Amino acid sequence: MQTFEKTITVSKDDLDQLKHVNNVRYVQWVQDIAEDHWLKNASKTILDNYFWVMLSHHIEYKGEALLGDELNIKTYVSKSVGLTSIRHVEITNNSNGKLIVTSETKWCFMSTATKKPTRIPTEIATLFD
Repeated sequence: MQTFEKTITVSKDDLDQLKHVNNVRYVQWVQDIAEDHWLKNASKTILDNYFWVMLSHHIEYKGEALLGDELNIKTYVSKSVGLTSIRHVEITNNSNGKLIVTSETKWCFMSTATKKPTRIPTEIATLFD
């Protein structure tokens, strides 16, 4: 299973009135890393012909992040079968190694031409092995 990671630093714009990262921001980071991973692995032809839509999203908040914290965001796809794919995201504080957020999302594979769900071809499923 291939992982994809990036590091970010918490900025003032990420904070809520309690001075820690707003829960909505974590959801955005989950979506952003999924897109970054897809764009890194997919060819232009694939990108022109297919896209993903999120069907469900489960997130668990296990800790907090504060201004200036350096966070590691890691994602991987655990399953791609039929029309759907399951993606996991873990967000960890780099300074203390604490896991802050876990997420599992279910994505539906879509055809750009028809705007309808389509089976995930082997060439796409294996992009994330």
